Amino acid sequence: MTSEVTYLGDLRTSCKHLKSGDVFVTDAPTDNNGLGKAFSPTDSIATALASCMFTIMGIKSRDLDIDLSNSKADVNKVMESNPRRISEIHIHFNMNVKLSSKDQTILEKAAMTCPVIYSIHPDIKKEIHFNWG
Repeated sequence: MTSEVTYLGDLRTSCKHLKSGDVFVTDAPTDNNGLGKAFSPTDSIATALASCMFTIMGIKSRDLDIDLSNSKADVNKVMESNPRRISEIHIHFNMNVKLSSKDQTILEKAAMTCPVIYSIHPDIKKEIHFNWG
């Protein structure tokens, strides 16, 4: 098993990663009857996309002897109703390193091959931007 999710009541869950014991909490957003005091499940999906893209870029950057430490990504998800779902994910990567255009292209292409991007339904619009240095 990968994780254990416990319903805590009041539209909140506790999610435990079984191998490490790490825990995070989710909360329903305020626009869906929740308190919005933690990541919502849909926030987690959008955030997982940026995290996965960074991970794949990190793997590739090791091969290129490039340090991506302290780079950040701003993530925004757009919801639709009927049915309620994620319609768009916008990610703006702010890379804390100046690179040649060749290395930028290599890392950007690597990011676009992360497993999460392939796992998100193709109808969900993904706007991905990279700002280097």
